[in-house]
Amino acid sequence: MYIFSKIKAGYQRWTTLTPTNLLYDRSLLWLFIILLFIGFVMVTSASIPVGTRLFDDPFYFAKRDAMYVILSMGICYYFIKVPMANWESWHKRVFILALILLILVLIPGIGKSVNGARRWIPMVLFNFQPAEFAKLALICFLSGYFTRRYDEVRSRKLSAAKPLIVMGFLGTFLILQPDLGSTVVLFVITFGLLFVVGAHIMQFLVLAATGGFLFVVLVLSSAYRMKRITGFMDPFKDPYGTGFQLSNSLMAFGRGEFTGEGLGNSIQKLEYLPEAHTDFVMAVVGEEFGFAGITVMIILLALLVFRAMKIGRESLQLEQRFKGFFAFGISFWIFFQGFVNLGMSLGLLPTKGLTFPLVSYGGSSLVIMAISIAILLRIDHENRLMRGGHARLKDD
Repeated sequence: MYIFSKIKAGYQRWTTLTPTNLLYDRSLLWLFIILLFIGFVMVTSASIPVGTRLFDDPFYFAKRDAMYVILSMGICYYFIKVPMANWESWHKRVFILALILLILVLIPGIGKSVNGARRWIPMVLFNFQPAEFAKLALICFLSGYFTRRYDEVRSRKLSAAKPLIVMGFLGTFLILQPDLGSTVVLFVITFGLLFVVGAHIMQFLVLAATGGFLFVVLVLSSAYRMKRITGFMDPFKDPYGTGFQLSNSLMAFGRGEFTGEGLGNSIQKLEYLPEAHTDFVMAVVGEEFGFAGITVMIILLALLVFRAMKIGRESLQLEQRFKGFFAFGISFWIFFQGFVNLGMSLGLLPTKGLTFPLVSYGGSSLVIMAISIAILLRIDHENRLMRGGHARLKDD
């Protein structure tokens, strides 16, 4: 009975209003730190072969990832101090900045091209990817727009046209890079926020039909995207060509079985699995820690998304719409990107260049995701202050 009472108490703590005797969400902060730590360990393990081959330093990427982790934690500490009122007043400027960066990255001499894609702007510490910032900027802008036009979006059938045009601007420049994966993420964020706002059902039907049509057109109009689709349908038909990444990823999961081969014992990362420390880091997790390891990663990501949605729900209950929409937007972003990354590694979805949140190697991804976590912590902090919890501080 004691065990069941503890489980019940834990469930209630995670599903009811957050206790106001603390100033921040400890669970969210610990999930952030745990995922960063796991990401560093797995990036270190997965990047040793490619670091040795490219730079004659097995820990080249591990050192850089450690720098990104420290930088991300520092940035999180800084942005957690920024009041949400500032973000609400900045929502148009944040969008304009994202648009400018997406334009700049396409200019030769400013944007860096890798494997035919121009997605990065070289900076001092890392190559900045404007697409990551664009996701956060869209959430910020739409949160401000839906807050100001709340009644209009809920009552008028075609009131979603303006948000779609805004998303279309960002999506157009992403397609030019080309980066279809990030464009789909923007679409899902917009779709999800319209659902939270309570838009008319007709808007969802039009949005879904338009998005599906454009996706098919973009795939059919590009030879390399068609190759990814055919490679996804049967990766072992051409295991040394279009199905090379996915076939090696599936073999990694197969070798891992239930408990895995052990940390550092992956075979597929030895130059067989491309992008083992970035897009396919979950395949290395599956090989070294098996089904059990993948299950733990899914649980951690689900808990992170759950906390974000819980913060969003509490904000809406307190009639803080901007904060609520912002938190829900971040939760949709984290969930969908993690779902797609794991899905493509398992062969459930076509291969796309989307990282697993807070785990995959990448300075831009880690930094922008750290800012998002800081925003969630700030929203939760302000919600607690609104309920008067700062006067009754004590340990949990």
